[in-house]
Amino acid sequence: MVAAAEDARAIERALFLAERGRGRTSPNPMVGAVVISATGIVVGQGHHARAGEAHAEVVALDAAGDRAPGATLYCTLEPCCHVGRTGPCVERIVAAGITRVVASMRDPNPLVAGKGFAYLRERGIDVMEGPGAAVAQRLNAPFVSWITRHRPWVTVKTVVSADGFAGRADRRVPLTGDAANRYFHRERAEVDAIAVGSGTMLADDPLLTARRVYRERPLVRVLIDWHLRVSASARVFSTLQQGPVIMMVLRAEFEARRDAADRLKIAGAEFELFESRDLGGMLDRLAGRGVQSLLVEAGPELHRAFADADLIDRLQWVRTPTVLGEGIPAVWHPGAGTLASGGTHELAIGSDILMESDVHRID
Repeated sequence: MVAAAEDARAIERALFLAERGRGRTSPNPMVGAVVISATGIVVGQGHHARAGEAHAEVVALDAAGDRAPGATLYCTLEPCCHVGRTGPCVERIVAAGITRVVASMRDPNPLVAGKGFAYLRERGIDVMEGPGAAVAQRLNAPFVSWITRHRPWVTVKTVVSADGFAGRADRRVPLTGDAANRYFHRERAEVDAIAVGSGTMLADDPLLTARRVYRERPLVRVLIDWHLRVSASARVFSTLQQGPVIMMVLRAEFEARRDAADRLKIAGAEFELFESRDLGGMLDRLAGRGVQSLLVEAGPELHRAFADADLIDRLQWVRTPTVLGEGIPAVWHPGAGTLASGGTHELAIGSDILMESDVHRID
């Protein structure tokens, strides 16, 4: 019982460390590691900071140095056993003299997928997997989705007025307060891509950038504009230094409106062409571009399309105290329930309430 409690505390620490890589490690997972000596002392710890840099296990082992022999290594993901941008972690673990490894979850990457655990066991290292698995799975749901389903983890976010509207058709009406705005710009700084529909582009002309927060990597902006309605003068094309703008367009519309398409190309748009409104195919194309997490921000028609296609993994809706009186009905609103198969987490952000539910689970 004492050992189980110690394992749980050590894994909790490793998961905390893994969080430090949020928004920086893609296309790699977020991973944390802790080395604890046979006498119960933390002698090394670390996290994977960004793709191409040392894995969490190596960072922790380097910190432990000559105190690693006989110690236990706790990590949030199965140690790798293949050569990528860095060498195999399992070789470093064996060479360091680690005698026990506790890992939260198996790596779904086919290049690993249990082979790392097998390598360690074959060399006499005691291996336990499972502690902290639920938290680790949620932490790296985008990575697991990308590896196992070849599509990004999709979060749909909708903001709803107190009387059930997503906005006004005649003008842009801010609904959320300053605290919520900061929270969601921070979310933009963490995901690989954000998407909006053409209606939102025409009504709001958004910049689609992460503001007042630090973002280390380019942010992919996805415009789902099947009928090529967005103008080349849209403000988003003035922000290409922040990341690419990819337009999802029906091939027939692209061919019929070549002048408009050419203007958009000059403005900096990249195109993905489809024979039909194929959201599943769109996600597959984005996965091929390395996009692991997609935040679908607006608007209601696009939200409904993702729901109808059963392509929502996480649902966020923000209840605001603002009363509009009339406007565009939200797909979800207070009292309407959610698509979630599990529980709902509720968080007060200033005067707004965020309610978040996982629709699909990745195991």
